Amino acid sequence: MNQNLEAADINGDAKKKSSSNRIFVDLVVCMLIPTLILKKFSGDDMLGPNYALIAALALPLIVGVWGFISDRKVGFVPALGFISILLTGSIGILKLPKEYIAYKEALIPGLIAIATVISTYTKYPLIRTFLYNDTFMDTDKVSAKLAESGQTQAFDHMMVKATWMLASSFVLSSALNFFLAKWIVVSESGTDAFNSELGTMNLYSYPVIVVPCMVITMFAMFYVFSNIKKLTGLGMEDLVQQ
Repeated sequence: MNQNLEAADINGDAKKKSSSNRIFVDLVVCMLIPTLILKKFSGDDMLGPNYALIAALALPLIVGVWGFISDRKVGFVPALGFISILLTGSIGILKLPKEYIAYKEALIPGLIAIATVISTYTKYPLIRTFLYNDTFMDTDKVSAKLAESGQTQAFDHMMVKATWMLASSFVLSSALNFFLAKWIVVSESGTDAFNSELGTMNLYSYPVIVVPCMVITMFAMFYVFSNIKKLTGLGMEDLVQQ
């Protein structure tokens, strides 16, 4: 028994450490290094606009492919991220109108918002992927308790409300992405200045876009947890996946 508990603790610590490492890697590889490449290596005396753009976009692309290989599945959000990278590269390399960047930046979170709402009418609602999954919550225990207390329907109604909360964060992200891109990216695509502005936009996107959207997401998560506790009578220690 003690050995099992020790093994569970070790696995839990390993998961937390892995999650922390993943966040750090994503931050460095997907934001800091690409921004540095775009801003410092896009000149003709360095990599040049096209090769610098390819190098900067290749890093998050590699992280996405590695995640696919590790998880053995393609998620909806990572797939959109992959498309976003390809679109950005296409706009820069093909020298398409710079205005396309603003539309592209608004498109991805906008599609996620629409998909999140539409998915509530399917067997695989995205809200369960984002906020209610067995990675951090004991969903089997929650489902059993809901069925036992006859609160399954009330739970479904609550999840619909949480879905709209989550979708609103993506709508906000879409709007902020659009205006941030319009404000920062003013140079013609395929130029050193264009790449530098992409790097600046990538850097500003975290405090300007990620933070407010994260606040809404955290509020939605708190809403889900608090209502599950009310509907099931389970404590936080019972809800969290061991």
